[in-house]
Amino acid sequence: MRTRLAIKLHAVLEHYFPERRLFLKSDTDTRFIRLKSSTQFFAFAGGALVVSWAIVATAIILMDSIGSGNFREQAKRDQRTYEARLNDLSGQRDMRADEAVAAQERFNAALDQISIMQSQLLDSQTRRRELETGIEVIQATLRDTMKDRRSIETQLAELESQIQDGGTAVAAAGATTGAPVDFLADALARTAAERDKVIADAEDALLRADEMEAQISAMEDKNDQIFRQLEEAMSVSVSPLDKMFRAAGMPTDRIIEQVRRGYSGQGGPLTPLTFSTRGQESVSADTRRANRILNQMDRLNLYRIAAQKAPFANPVKDAFRFTSAFGPRRDPKTGGRRLHKGVDFAASSGTPIYSTADGVVVHAGWSSGYGRLVKIQHEFGIETRYAHLSRLRVKVGQRVSRGDRIGDMGASGRVTGVHLHYEVRVGGKAVNPMIYIKAANDVF
Repeated sequence: MRTRLAIKLHAVLEHYFPERRLFLKSDTDTRFIRLKSSTQFFAFAGGALVVSWAIVATAIILMDSIGSGNFREQAKRDQRTYEARLNDLSGQRDMRADEAVAAQERFNAALDQISIMQSQLLDSQTRRRELETGIEVIQATLRDTMKDRRSIETQLAELESQIQDGGTAVAAAGATTGAPVDFLADALARTAAERDKVIADAEDALLRADEMEAQISAMEDKNDQIFRQLEEAMSVSVSPLDKMFRAAGMPTDRIIEQVRRGYSGQGGPLTPLTFSTRGQESVSADTRRANRILNQMDRLNLYRIAAQKAPFANPVKDAFRFTSAFGPRRDPKTGGRRLHKGVDFAASSGTPIYSTADGVVVHAGWSSGYGRLVKIQHEFGIETRYAHLSRLRVKVGQRVSRGDRIGDMGASGRVTGVHLHYEVRVGGKAVNPMIYIKAANDVF
C-alpha cells in the first residue's frame, strides 16, 4: 500500500518536475548533476516559502508605516486640539483673574461703605441716647412745672375765695394793719402772671417733646435703612467666603474658632453694644440687630484672616499652561502608572513663583526627584510644596506672606522640561490643589 502511494506520488512529481540533468563542463572534463523530482519539489517549495514570507513581511511593513503615519497625524491633531483647549483655558483664567480683581475692588468698596455706615450707626445711636436723655429731662421739668402750676392754682383759688367771702373783713384788716387793698391786687396779678408763664412753659415743653418724638421716629427709620443696607452688605460679603471654605472641604466653625483664639483681643468698633443710657444691659431690638451685624462683621474679618492663611491663591501669576493634573497618570520617565500628587504649571525658565498663603518656610533646598524644593507650613495643618525650581529666594525659618516671591521656575530634579510642580498637603496627605484655587475664583 505504501509502495503504491509512493509510486503515485513519484509519478505526480515526475509529471510536474521531470528529472533533469545539469552539465558542468571544464577544459578537460564534463560532469553532470542529476536533479531528482523530489529535489526540484523541495527547492520550489522553499523558494515559494521565501517569496511568500517576503510578500507578507513587505505588506506588514507597509501597513505599519501607513498606520504609524495615520497615528502621527491623529496625534498632531490631538495635540493641536489640546493646545487650543489650553489656550482657551488660559484665556478663561485671565478673564477670571480680571473678574477676581474687580470682585476684590467691589469687596473693598463694600467694606469701606460698611465702615461708613457703621460710623453713621454709632453716631445715630449716640444722638438717640442724647435725645432720650433730653426727653427725660424735659419730662422731669414738665412734671415739676405741672406740680408748681397746681400749687399756684390752689393758692390763687384760696385768695379769690378770701376776697369774695370776706371783702369787709379784708377792708377792716387793712384798716387795722395798714395793708392796702392794692397790695392784694398786685399779688393776685403776679400769681396770675406766674400761672400763665407756667402754662406757656408747659405747652412749649410739650411741643419740644413732640418735635423730639418726630426726630426719634425719623432717626429710627434712618437706622432701619442703615441696618438693612448693612445686613445686605454682610450677606453679600460673608456668603462667598463661607462657600469658598466649604468648597475647599474646610470646616468653617473650627477654622473661625481657631483664628479667633489667635486674635482674642477686645475693643474697637466691632465690640458688641451692651450698655444703654441707664447703664443697664441693653435688650432693645435695635441693639440686638446691631450686635448681629457686628458679629457678622467680626466673622467676615476672621474669614479674611483665615483666607490669608490658607492656600487660596495661584503660585504662578505670569502666563502659563497646565501640563498635568492631580491624580493617577503615566510616569513620563518610566511609563508606568503612579499617583501624581500635585499639579504642573509650565512656563519659561525663571518665571516668578509666589507663596499661596501666609506661613513659615520649613524646607528650602535640594530634595531628590523634587530638585530645588520649597516647603511652607501654614495654619490648619496645611503644607504647600514648590518643586523643580531653578533658584530659591527664601530660607528655612523665614516667615512669608501670600504673594511673596519664593523662587523661580526651572527644571531641576526628575523632570522632562521646565515647569513648577505644586502640591498641597493636609495633615501630611496630598490633596488636589485645584480644590483651593477653584474655590477662590469667585472671591479673590
